[in-house]
Amino acid sequence: MKLNPAILALAVGAFGIGVTEFAPMGMLPVIATDLGVSIPTAGLLISAYAVGVLIGAPLMTLTTARVPRRTLLIALMAIFTIGNLLAALSGSYTTLLIARVVTSFNHGAFFGVGSVVAARLVPADRRAGAVATMFMGLTIANVGGVPLAAWAAEAFGWRTVFWAITGLGVLAMAALRFAVPVIPADADSDMRAELRVLVHGPVLVALLLTVIGSSAMFTVFTYIVPILQTQAHASTGFVTAMLVLYGLGLTVGNWLGGRYGDRSVDGTLIVTLGGLVALLVVFAGAMAWPVPVAVLIFLWGVASFALVPPLQMRVMAAAGDAPNLASAMNIGAFNLGNAVGAALGGAVIGAGMGYPAVSIAGAVMAGSGLALVLLLRLQAGRARLATAG
Repeated sequence: MKLNPAILALAVGAFGIGVTEFAPMGMLPVIATDLGVSIPTAGLLISAYAVGVLIGAPLMTLTTARVPRRTLLIALMAIFTIGNLLAALSGSYTTLLIARVVTSFNHGAFFGVGSVVAARLVPADRRAGAVATMFMGLTIANVGGVPLAAWAAEAFGWRTVFWAITGLGVLAMAALRFAVPVIPADADSDMRAELRVLVHGPVLVALLLTVIGSSAMFTVFTYIVPILQTQAHASTGFVTAMLVLYGLGLTVGNWLGGRYGDRSVDGTLIVTLGGLVALLVVFAGAMAWPVPVAVLIFLWGVASFALVPPLQMRVMAAAGDAPNLASAMNIGAFNLGNAVGAALGGAVIGAGMGYPAVSIAGAVMAGSGLALVLLLRLQAGRARLATAG
């Protein structure tokens, strides 16, 4: 696709949001030590952000339906910038926790509105590519931004990372202002229809599946740095390399999930969730050895993000003609899974069960998602047989 400055501006915003969401996972030990809290308590910073996204996604979507799109995008990045500035200035755990919640409120609406704007900026046959280009900013954040943040936190302190993300927010606001054209709000949007869709059984089940699938990822990924440090006795350089490798796996998984999700949503989910169960069980037994760890982390990244496109497609298909709020809520559901996973992993650690048990807990969540998909597929098959009969 020919480079489009407006879509690149959206990608800059997506990159910043991706870094601010995932960077604390690579900085947990540094933050915990500096603020005098335990690793599980520091993990609540990730859960708080996820819960904020869950609340903010429908709230911002419903209250800003009449705001011009460029103005809204800039305002959302302003929330992002203020939240990260507060994090950079935080002198206590409580202040940092509040900052994380403030920052999170832009997340769901930015990706929801940004996707619609990106699609409007190109011809109809290039819309999927435009949305993918915007989301590439999120993928690049995992490949480069998060490992760099982990390294910078060790070298210069975690507040330096939030100062840098604050600057990135200012840059994104400027890019949006000068690159994105004036786009009016959708005068025909029907929020009542959007709300009604959310109570439909298939939509709720699809959102539940997203929660379960993402929790399988975040049960382990939230604590990947202390896992590598304590189990594999990893150096800072090795940890950074593993975060880069995981990000590369996410990129490959995103592509594979999109490609094969177009062929079969349920089939892709079954293979991916089954793969996650196997990988996390093996990881539990192999996390002390660097070479197997490197292979498993890459494959785990592939499986983790291969879930995202088919999960999004399932929600959109279930929502039918009122997809906007459901799409935003799916982002919220993904982050609820983030919170559930971080809390589950923290509970396992707090109970003294050890880091291998954290990986087993993630495998159990993935197995639950697999069981749900198989059950839904069985029910659909029975319904078809009953109709044919």
